Amino acid sequence: MQESKERQKTPISKKIQENEHELKSRLGIGVSFDVGVRKLHVLKKEVQIYYCTGLCDSLFIIEIMREIMDMDHGHRAPSNVKEILHDHLSHQQVELTDNLEIAIDRMLSGLISVFLEGEDQAFIVDVRSYPGRQPEEPDTEKVVRGSRDGYTENIIINTALTRRRIRDERLRHEIMQVGKRSKTDICISYIEDIADPGLVDLVKQELQSIDIDGIPMADKTIEEFLVKQGWDPFPLVRYTERPDVAAQHLMEGHVLVITDTSPSVIITPTTYFHHVQHAEEFRQTPMVGAFIRWVRFTGIIASLLLVPLWYLYATQEGLLPPDIDFIGPNKTTNIPLFLQIVFAEIGIEILRVAAIHTPSPLSTAMGLIAAVLIGQIAIDVGLFVPEVILYVSVAAIGGFSTPSYELSVANKMLRLVLLVLTAIFHVPGLVGGATLLLLYLAFVKNLNTPYLWPFIPFNAKAFVQIMIRLAVPLSKVRPSIVHPQNSKKQPTS
Repeated sequence: MQESKERQKTPISKKIQENEHELKSRLGIGVSFDVGVRKLHVLKKEVQIYYCTGLCDSLFIIEIMREIMDMDHGHRAPSNVKEILHDHLSHQQVELTDNLEIAIDRMLSGLISVFLEGEDQAFIVDVRSYPGRQPEEPDTEKVVRGSRDGYTENIIINTALTRRRIRDERLRHEIMQVGKRSKTDICISYIEDIADPGLVDLVKQELQSIDIDGIPMADKTIEEFLVKQGWDPFPLVRYTERPDVAAQHLMEGHVLVITDTSPSVIITPTTYFHHVQHAEEFRQTPMVGAFIRWVRFTGIIASLLLVPLWYLYATQEGLLPPDIDFIGPNKTTNIPLFLQIVFAEIGIEILRVAAIHTPSPLSTAMGLIAAVLIGQIAIDVGLFVPEVILYVSVAAIGGFSTPSYELSVANKMLRLVLLVLTAIFHVPGLVGGATLLLLYLAFVKNLNTPYLWPFIPFNAKAFVQIMIRLAVPLSKVRPSIVHPQNSKKQPTS
C-alpha cells in the first residue's frame, strides 16, 4: 500500500507499555466504545490485539485469539516467540510493520494490530468485514438482459466483482489512501499491458497530490481533484455501477478509480460520446442496439434544442414553412411565452427535486397531484398554453433518456441559456449560442484527451462505431484515444 509522503514515521517501541500508552491517548481507548484492546499472556510475554468494532469479523478474531492461546501448549518460553506468534496467526494476509502510524491506520481501516512484548514490530492481520448491502442491479443502469449484480459501498467487494470478469494476471489493483483525517481507500485499476503507462502515472500523480483533511463525499471529491472540474457543467469522467461496463472499459485501455464507501466507479479518460452510450445497446443484436442508440440520440438532442427551437418558430412566424405553420400557441395569455417556458422548467425541476426527497410510498401521489391538479388547472386558468407543457415535457423526457445523469443536468442548464439567447437575439442568438457551445466543447480536454473525439479531431472508423453499434466480431481494435499498448482485441486477419 502506498503511504502519504507527509506521514511521520513513529517507530514501535520494544516496551509494550509505551505503545499501549501512545495508542490509548491517540485512539481514545476507554472513551470511544468502538475501539478497544484485548490483552493475552502467552509464553511469559504479553500480546495486545487492537481492533475497531464494526469493521472487523469477530469470528476471525476469536479464532486468532484461540490460536494464540494455544501457543502455551507444546512450547516452553522459547527465544523465537515472534516466529511462533507469526505461525499461529491463522489468516492468509499477515504483514509486519515497524511504523506505529501504519499500525493505527490499518486498525482504523478494519484490520487488527497485534503487538508483542519485547518486539519493535507489529503484526497486521486483515479481518475486515465492512457493513453494507449485497451486490444488486443499479437503478440507473438497468438492462432487459444481462447481469443483475452491481458495485456496492465496499471496495473489497468491488475489486472482486471486477476480478471475477477479468481473470488476467496483468490486471492491477493499486490501493492508496487520500485524506489526512478520513484516510479513504482509493483503488486504481488497469490492465498492465493494455493501459497507457503515461495515463496510469498521470492518474496516480493527481491522486497522490490531493492534500485535504477528508473526502466524505468520496468519488465526487476525487473527480474534482482529478480532472480540475471548475465551473465546467459537463461531466469529464464517466460513472458506472455495473461491473460488466467497468470491465469492458478496462479491456479497452481505460483506468478505473474505485473509492471506498461509494458504489460508483470512475472511468477515465472519457469523451462526450462515452456519456451517451448504455449497456442495453450491447445486450441486444447490432441492429436493435443501433436503433436504441439513435432513439437515445434523438432524446438527447431534444433535451437540448427542442424548446429553444420551438420558441423561435412560435415567436417568428415568418420562419415557418406553410406545411408546419400550425406550430405555435393557438391562443394568447397575459403571461409572455418566454416566462411560461421558464416557469414550466422551474416547476419540472422542483418536481424532480421533490421526487428525490419524497418517500417511495408517497411518490405516486405526488405525481398524480403534479400531473392532474397542478398541470391541468394551470392550463385551464390560462397560466400556460398547452404547447408549452407539451414541449417542455418532451425535453424533460429527453433528459431522462440520457444515460449520464450529469450530462442531462448540463444539457438542461444549456437549454435555458440557449432559450435566453433566442429570446434576445432570435435566429442569431440560437445559431450563435449553438456554435459557441460546439467550439467550447472542441477545446475541452480531459486528462489530455479531446472531449469531442472522434468528431473533433475526426476519426472515421471510431466515428462510425459511435453512430452505429457494430457487432463484436467486427470490432477488432481498441479506441486509439486511450493510446493502448496493445491495440488489437482480436486478430485482424
